[in-house]
Amino acid sequence: MHVLFPANQIYIFYTWNISNGASPYLFLRRPCEFLLFLHSHLHFHTHTSLKFNTSLPHAYPDFSRRPTDPCFFKPSHPLSTTPSDQISNQHTMSATTMATASISFSPVPTALITSSQLSTASLKSRSNRNCRIITASLSEKSQPIVTKSESSVPIRKVPGDYGLPLIGPLRDRLAYFYFEGRDDFFKNRVRKYGSTVFRLNMPPGPFVAKDPRVIALLDAASFPVLFDTSLVEKRDLFTGTYMPSTDLTGGFRVCSYLDPSEPHHAPLKKFLFFLLASRRQEIIPEFHRTFSSLFENLEDELAKKGKADFGGPNDQATFDFLSRALFGQDPAETKLGRDAPKLIRKWVLFQLGPLLTLGLPPYLEDLLLHSFMLPPALVKSDYNRLAEFFKESAGPVLDEASRLGISHDEAIHNLVFAICFNTFGGLTILFPNLVKCIGRAGARLHGKLAQEIRSAVRDSGGVVTMRAIEESMPLTKSVVYETLRIEPPVSVQYGRAKHDMVVQSHDAGYQVKAGEMLFGYQPMATKDPRVFDRAEEFVADRFVGEEGEKLLKYVMWSNGPETESPTVDNKQCAGKDFVVLVARLLVVELFMRYDSFEIEVGTSPLGSSVKITSLKKATF
Repeated sequence: MHVLFPANQIYIFYTWNISNGASPYLFLRRPCEFLLFLHSHLHFHTHTSLKFNTSLPHAYPDFSRRPTDPCFFKPSHPLSTTPSDQISNQHTMSATTMATASISFSPVPTALITSSQLSTASLKSRSNRNCRIITASLSEKSQPIVTKSESSVPIRKVPGDYGLPLIGPLRDRLAYFYFEGRDDFFKNRVRKYGSTVFRLNMPPGPFVAKDPRVIALLDAASFPVLFDTSLVEKRDLFTGTYMPSTDLTGGFRVCSYLDPSEPHHAPLKKFLFFLLASRRQEIIPEFHRTFSSLFENLEDELAKKGKADFGGPNDQATFDFLSRALFGQDPAETKLGRDAPKLIRKWVLFQLGPLLTLGLPPYLEDLLLHSFMLPPALVKSDYNRLAEFFKESAGPVLDEASRLGISHDEAIHNLVFAICFNTFGGLTILFPNLVKCIGRAGARLHGKLAQEIRSAVRDSGGVVTMRAIEESMPLTKSVVYETLRIEPPVSVQYGRAKHDMVVQSHDAGYQVKAGEMLFGYQPMATKDPRVFDRAEEFVADRFVGEEGEKLLKYVMWSNGPETESPTVDNKQCAGKDFVVLVARLLVVELFMRYDSFEIEVGTSPLGSSVKITSLKKATF
């Protein structure tokens, strides 16, 4: 007999004195006690049958309360007791049926409990007023959690090793940054171990990260484990194996570094949701206003110099758009002026320096950037200018923070991080990547996009609307998803295993111990050839149509599948839908103005460097 139960949770099962009609309360201490209760109850109370409603509400009890306390969990459809001859076959469960029944609680990890384990349980009982408390213990350890329902793959130990202390991490760091390069660093180890799951050291290592040891998950099957907060903890893992000083964020651990189980996570994420929702009507008009000006300036520069850099003007336009759309404030009219992009870049460098290369001589760069954290005091005045801008601009948003129990100081520093690091930082990587991917695809794709976009806008009365984008621009939407798939703005994710578990790839299951760090390099997971045809190629219409939409669950740029939504209970990007929308708006703006364009592509520390070499204005 094999029964599936919630594992690694603490429950107690209270039975009751049937003769006095006491109301039953359900509270399981260990999964096996459900079967033990049924066995003992049916054995000692053979004159009574149990009627079970298994559709219990999705809730957990407050473990600190007694059954008589008002907030203790009581099933909305409690167990009832009736004479066996009055219960129909439809509602009566035999011992066997009961033993294999499932009770629906909130989703929790599952482990397999077998009859052989149940035979080792010990049963103790004591009386307590009208209830009899049954407890049980297992003399064998529970089996590890399996991350997928399929169990046909073989179970293996995770291959790879970390090498000698200090030497192994330094070896891997130099290989990652200089000797092999980031992509080949992972691909070479996949070939070496014959596995997409293996052990390695992730930079920065000594002397920035205390423990660089991780288990890498590099395929579409194993990678999603990193999003499951019932299996992994996300506390202080936003930047990976190290965490920058909170002196860089006003002394606060901002929302990105909080695990959903921490009390401040939910109100802070609600705060960000409120910001986006309260200004949603401003997004499309402000984007058009700001990026129309950007393209006019690019045309002027192109006419003068024969080339126009997209990166710098895009950085300025992106910050101006975010300020106008989300706060109704033009930075040029404040003390901040046009300094925000350079201030943000410097501030981000002090946080992500250990993960970047700037083109300096390797050993000098490794010593300066990867071996020690840059002192936050050097960027404090720049950060204070950004914080002061948001303090003056946030206005009514801070009132909502107070309503949610968030201090104004904490709200301001979370706004700085969410807007400047997360949103500005992400968009200034995504937009050049989007222009690069579309530009390289050539005139044929450009013509299709121009036809689709202009037709949809014409049908909506000559105005760009959310409905027109969502319902009438499938190729535009697909192009954005394909860019996010092939070059996600954030390429790495981390999570620390909460339990012993078996993480499954396409070909095997791998034993992971509680406390081990899991790491995923997203470009390998989202270019998994077992999922995507021509996985390494930019295929513009990949996500068009019913079959294409089925692949969206493997687009995971937002710290979660594209088919799911951010909530206060997960770590998916609060601005997920906002980012997708403004990326589509960039494509719309491009092809409302131009039939085609040409580019030159280089590299930058955080993404692609793009120069516009030709712009062919719209002819239809």
